[in-house]
Amino acid sequence: MRSNVSALAPVGKRQIEWAERHMPVMMAIRREMSRKKPLEGLRIGMTLHVEAKTAALVRTLVAGGAEVSISGCNPLSTKDEVVAALSSEGISVHAWRGQSERDYYANINRVLDHRPNILIDDGADLISAVHSKRPEQVDDIIGGCEETTTGVNRLRAMTINGVLKFPVIAVNDTPAKRLFDNRFGTAESTLQGIMTATNTLIAGK
Repeated sequence: MRSNVSALAPVGKRQIEWAERHMPVMMAIRREMSRKKPLEGLRIGMTLHVEAKTAALVRTLVAGGAEVSISGCNPLSTKDEVVAALSSEGISVHAWRGQSERDYYANINRVLDHRPNILIDDGADLISAVHSKRPEQVDDIIGGCEETTTGVNRLRAMTINGVLKFPVIAVNDTPAKRLFDNRFGTAESTLQGIMTATNTLIAGK
């Protein structure tokens, strides 16, 4: 995290808390994980959109006993205020809005410096990096998950070529992701992108 965004932590915490108030299932899981600590002693590495909803997941994993390190999967989606909030809670965050391609891959390597046992990925860059850049760490990894179509396709190609060395859950293929997020979330994002780019309202047309 860059030092000049640390003052944004209170703003980020308010954003995370707002998201958490609208995530009752996640909060129920967190309460149970806080009691049982099923992730005690595990290190989790993540490359995801660093924003409030992701931060709620990170907090839940930490509540379950995990040590978490995270980098951003998209330099334009990272919320610096959320980075500051998570960092203020002692979580290792390697992301900032507008980072360069060089910084993007450097931050993935910083996540791998924590020697994670579980990988949570968006686009498969983190999982690919541990295979290509850190093969000595593969034996440390229990498994991972990938949430995007692009990432799942990359990992299937790795499987066909016999180079994927640990199991990965294709979150993208789950019914909840496929039927809701892929269909409605992508459609909404497409319309929002058109409206933003053209400064046009679609409602009523």
